[in-house]
Amino acid sequence: MKQILIFTLLIITCSCAMKSSKPEKVNGVSFVASRDTIGEQHIKPIVSLNANYASLMPFGFIRELSHPEIRFNTERQWFGEREDGIKQYAKELKKNGINIMLKPQIWVWNGEFTGFIKMAHEEDWIALENSYSKFILKFAQVAEEADIDVFCIGTELEGFVDERPDFWHQLVKDVRNIYKGKLTYAANWNEYERTPFWSELDYIGVDAYFPVSDEQTPTLEVCKKGWQAHKNLLKSHFETHQKPILFTEYGYRSIDYAGKQPWRVDMEEGQVNMEAQAILTQALFDEFWNEDWFAGGFVWKWFHQHSEVGASENNRFTPQNKPAEEVIREHYSKYK
Repeated sequence: MKQILIFTLLIITCSCAMKSSKPEKVNGVSFVASRDTIGEQHIKPIVSLNANYASLMPFGFIRELSHPEIRFNTERQWFGEREDGIKQYAKELKKNGINIMLKPQIWVWNGEFTGFIKMAHEEDWIALENSYSKFILKFAQVAEEADIDVFCIGTELEGFVDERPDFWHQLVKDVRNIYKGKLTYAANWNEYERTPFWSELDYIGVDAYFPVSDEQTPTLEVCKKGWQAHKNLLKSHFETHQKPILFTEYGYRSIDYAGKQPWRVDMEEGQVNMEAQAILTQALFDEFWNEDWFAGGFVWKWFHQHSEVGASENNRFTPQNKPAEEVIREHYSKYK
């Protein structure tokens, strides 16, 4: 009788665990810095989205693509881009059950693509390496002090990585001497296959702006078909390096032809298309979130004043107050 009772209890316990458990994924938002501190009123919409991660993005600035000096953590920057802002944001988010990825990024003053950063002379490359090390190691220290869950050592810097691989291998070691959490790098969608240091990190990070459809408003089936070649390459990369794939950024504009060149960030005032954004987002979820080699991702992008952004006339990336927000909310609810 005693053995039967124990066996019955085990069955009940296992059954309850199976019913209550959900696959764990990074259900993230890319949280845009602001001039101000944040509080619970700014975080409630993230919790309501069923997100469990936020990416915080302190910026460093360079004057032009060939300029080696990075300016960062200055009083002229917005609060949310500085050390004190990162710590305040992280504390408030963590109080509300949101984990953090810290993702320092470079901004070229006139908005040129960071992947094209290239120095003309050896001494300039050395100066850039020294400046970038100070930038990244400063925020690695912030990440350690603020108990950050994931630290990203760079974002879309393919030219810098291609030209100076030895520097990046050493940088990973230097970061690990300071920060004890998990590491990634945010490679552009057409860069990750040649990034040389994945074996030294914890995640293969990809900014997932892959082209999947040339149609004005593609169907779900068309979008999913458009993912297949990219998905096979991503899975192959996981198998080669045995590191999970993390979409350090993903998302689409609410605009016609949003799946054709998803990386475009220009101010084109094309036709607003909420349906395309929602369908493309759903297709990405359908293709990746159920894969055990896929860690999750961070939607681009989320602003702290939720009620004041997005909505019916907005053709930018944010899903806030658009049909895509409900697609994300529903999907994230399944993976917490």
